[in-house]
Amino acid sequence: MANSLTYADAGVDIDRANDFIRTIKSIASQTPRTGVMGEIGGFGGLFSLNLSNIERPVLVSSTDGVGTKLKIAFMMDKHDTIGIDLVAMSVNDVVVQGAKPLFFLDYLALGCMRTEVAADIIRGIGEGCRQANCALIGGETAEMPGIYQNNEYDLAGFAVGLVDNSRIIDGSEIRVGHKLIGIASSGLHSNGYSLVRKICFDIMNLSVDAYVPELSKTLGEELLMPTRIYSEIILMLIRDLPIHGLAHITGGGISENIIRILPRSCKVLIRKGSWAIPPIFKFLQDAGNVTDAEMMRTFNNGIGMVAVVPDQAVQDVLQRLNGTKVQAFLIGEVVERKDSEERIDWI
Repeated sequence: MANSLTYADAGVDIDRANDFIRTIKSIASQTPRTGVMGEIGGFGGLFSLNLSNIERPVLVSSTDGVGTKLKIAFMMDKHDTIGIDLVAMSVNDVVVQGAKPLFFLDYLALGCMRTEVAADIIRGIGEGCRQANCALIGGETAEMPGIYQNNEYDLAGFAVGLVDNSRIIDGSEIRVGHKLIGIASSGLHSNGYSLVRKICFDIMNLSVDAYVPELSKTLGEELLMPTRIYSEIILMLIRDLPIHGLAHITGGGISENIIRILPRSCKVLIRKGSWAIPPIFKFLQDAGNVTDAEMMRTFNNGIGMVAVVPDQAVQDVLQRLNGTKVQAFLIGEVVERKDSEERIDWI
């Protein structure tokens, strides 16, 4: 007679997953926010909206992952910062609409539940939520043998924010003469990693442990640098200063993200050399013989967020940003566009 099989025999350990929920609850409890109801473990996360100071409330939502940056975490067997990237990619998209992030949910799919690895991932997500001042209120952890290798996983994140309809930032107030202020990135963030891996591991045949003098650190340390979370900085700016457009510089780089918020009658002039480009970008460009145009449409090149502001507000915005110890640069301006013209020029 055949032995009685269990779900664990097929590679899914329900008891281990249930034990892990206690770890998640502990981490989530460290991301408190007014409005959170109950605790993780129910069928849905509960959040009570306080709308007393908002005339026409609008919810803003975003979802994203971290792409093949995950491969770097696998190679280094270091998993405690990738969750920061996950939160950043969604909350940065929410805040460019002028919305305050409220809560976050995650989806973690693993080949095999390695509790210590999963706990590190969730701790990173918790840290990202703390930086963004939003609550981790739920998620899903799925053990999926046969889909992922035992040492692999995938991540997705979901953020929800709130803004008054009258304070939505959608680029409609952008005018000719407005200036572009670039806010520094913390490095590569979470885009372009398929090209990064091809250059570093296929062409250069480097390992993540290789020390790179140009970077003053190992390759892995640079490539796993967490994405900067801009929500608190941006909310501070829009509370006090006229910010008429915001672009999160992700996949597509500066070239493709700025034009998403421009009126059709406008184009932007970006001044080359107007900001400090971190060494990692020159390192990749030289090693991969990547053209300037390809660099600008693949990577953030040192600018993680762009704010479009009236000319008279430029110095106030720069002073406020540089006071936060995050570098900011005047990188360009908005000019009139003819119908046949491109929407971005580099000068």
